[in-house]
Amino acid sequence: MQVVIDNFGLLMRGLAVTLQLSALIILFGTFIGLFGGIGLLYGPVWLRAILRAYVDIIRGTPLLVVIFLIFYGLPALNVEIDGFQAAVVAFSLFAGAHISEIIRGGISSVPRAQTDAAKALGLTFWPSITWVILPQALPVLLPPWVNTAVEMVKGSSLVVLVSVSDLMFATVKVAERTGNPMPLYLTAAGIYVLVNFSISRFGVWLERRTSRGMAA
Repeated sequence: MQVVIDNFGLLMRGLAVTLQLSALIILFGTFIGLFGGIGLLYGPVWLRAILRAYVDIIRGTPLLVVIFLIFYGLPALNVEIDGFQAAVVAFSLFAGAHISEIIRGGISSVPRAQTDAAKALGLTFWPSITWVILPQALPVLLPPWVNTAVEMVKGSSLVVLVSVSDLMFATVKVAERTGNPMPLYLTAAGIYVLVNFSISRFGVWLERRTSRGMAA
């Protein structure tokens, strides 16, 4: 384990990049998915068609292909983008497609009577979605949303292929330099497990808080 101790600072800098990347992916992916899911349910026909095509195409495309399409495709269109930016865009689009379906399914699970009740109270579309529909959909939304967040953190290791200096990139470089890969990869695996376990526990806590709030 001496190789891990000697290179611990480098691994922690890689972890910081992984956490920053993951936070941006989850944030932007949730934002895209929120409006994508609402658009799939309530948008005009042309918007629903566009969103359905986006969701189905992205969900049916391997994540690595999406990363390469952004990383190599945008420069071909004279759009300058580095590896980190390409990873954020690709992962956010990928997460957004999956979360769109999660949001759509969660909102669909809320009885239609709740929407009618919101209208009877004089609430317009966005206030009724924000204050009536989404809070009741949260118990259904949270478990698959947490699973998607965990998958995005695990999938973030793929950014090593576009030279982003994340935890996996740091681990690979140190392993190549030292010729002692096993302790480094075991340490990286342990760190990923710890991060994803923390996200899962946060999800469980949030589900409990949501359930208590709904019961009250």
